[in-house]
Amino acid sequence: MPLLTVENLEIRTAGRALVSGVSFSIAAGERLGLIGESGSGKSLTALAVLGLLPESMRVSGSILLDDHQVVGARDRDLVPLRGSSIAAVFQEPMTALDPLMRIGDQVGEVVRRRSRRDGIDLGRPAVKARVAELLQRVALPEPERIAHAFPHEISGGQRQRAAIAMALACRPKLLIADEPTTALDVTTQAEILRLLENLVRDEGMSLLFISHDLPVVSTIAEQALVMRQGELIEQGPVGTLFDRPVHPYTQGLVAAARAFDEALEAAL
Repeated sequence: MPLLTVENLEIRTAGRALVSGVSFSIAAGERLGLIGESGSGKSLTALAVLGLLPESMRVSGSILLDDHQVVGARDRDLVPLRGSSIAAVFQEPMTALDPLMRIGDQVGEVVRRRSRRDGIDLGRPAVKARVAELLQRVALPEPERIAHAFPHEISGGQRQRAAIAMALACRPKLLIADEPTTALDVTTQAEILRLLENLVRDEGMSLLFISHDLPVVSTIAEQALVMRQGELIEQGPVGTLFDRPVHPYTQGLVAAARAFDEALEAAL
């Protein structure tokens, strides 16, 4: 059985459809890419899966997450799913992290909440040890210093690693990574992608990776969906989408990516 099944998802606001007729599934351990330009509806789709859309938006269709129906469910019924079944890493970690809390305290809070769900009450030394382990797991340098730092005292790449550590502390079955490298420089992007790929593989998690960049998706996902103006226009194995795109929009994405690579090689 798929871990996540989305069927005929529609998201509307003010009488206008923002997402329409979207259907896909993710199996345990599968890595799926969701590609589209800004405003295509990919992030709204992710928020719908998380059950975090604003009340002004109306959702119809079906989102079955770990055998639980998300569409129409009360928020208090979805809270137990967040963290155990699903977790998310967003584009800008500075907005996801509390600016007034030290990094170690924020990761530690997630560790404590997850352990309580498992019926375990961890003491302070055990929480501190787990935080140090997680910060090392996401390859943060000087984890003790990072744990005592506030978000503004570390780099963007380090903040994103801290956000990934918090998601990892949840031990989710499905991780949603929504444009997690967009705000980072090229070198840091590559490091974060390698980190995510290794963590997903080692932890046995499923991954929904959202991006506007087809080459980025190709480095981490096995299957991909292409969205445009709220609709799915093409889907299939990443290699097939790259080598034999069918829809003109996907063809344009591939052509633009290849032109950029050629220009970069010429500049070097």
